[in-house]
Formats: sequence, C-alpha cells, structure tokens
Amino acid sequence: MKPFRYVILIFLWVAYMVPANAQEKTELIFHQSHEPKKQNAPFSDVVQAGNLYFLAGQIGMDHSTRTLVSGGIQAETQQAIQNISEVLAQHGMTLDNVVKCTVILANIEDFAAFNEIYTQYFTQKPARTTFAAKDLAANGQIEIDVIAVK
Repeated sequence: MKPFRYVILIFLWVAYMVPANAQEKTELIFHQSHEPKKQNAPFSDVVQAGNLYFLAGQIGMDHSTRTLVSGGIQAETQQAIQNISEVLAQHGMTLDNVVKCTVILANIEDFAAFNEIYTQYFTQKPARTTFAAKDLAANGQIEIDVIAVK
C-alpha cells in the first residue's frame, strides 16, 4: 500500500507543478535603438521575448544620412537587409538567426527584382510573407521586418 501512496503523492506534485511552470511570464525587453538619431522614435528597434527577437521594419534608408538610397528596388532591398543585419549584430546574431520575414513592397511588380537580392542574403530560407501596400514610410519601395531566435 505504501508504494501506491508515493505514486499518488508524485502524481499530485506533478499536477501542481506543470501548470505553475506553464504560466511563468516571459520577460519582455524593449531595446533602445543603436542609432543615435532614432533614440526618440515612438517604437523599439527590437522587442525581446525570451529568446525571440522581434525587429521593427527596416526600409532602404542609409542611417548615416537619414535618406533613402538611390538605385531602385534592388538598392533599397540591399540597404534594408544591411540595416537588419546591423540591428541583429547589436544582439549577437546574424541573418542566419532569422526565422520569419514580412516583406512589404510598394509595387508587387518589383517582386522578382527584390527576390534576386533577398535570396543572396537569406540563404537559410526563413518563412516569409510578401505583399504590396501603397505609400510606405519615407516614400520607400520596400520595408522588411523579421523575427529572429537566439
């Protein structure tokens, strides 16, 4: 009879501990931008939830001049990806840590030209959603946001 009591006690302990651990809160960290000119922006460049990093969208803006790069969709795509790489590097990651991309194009007809650049950088092939929207920030042709895992 005693072993049966131990089994009951273990079962009750596990039944108590599993929900308690499942309900632990994940700490959220709202990281300030590494770009001095973006310190007062109304959003975080990165929000960390455990080992997940949610990056704000990046456009084809050269942060040193605060202007869009010239050269069309491919130049803006390359700059946006470079901006993403710089943000990831601030947190000890690379593009290989990216698991999800959301891509917004100003013109869906730019999809093939964008993809030529994108595939050179995202070689791990993260999950991706791509769509077109009118009037992107700073009159850009592309915006990319990512989720990365560390």
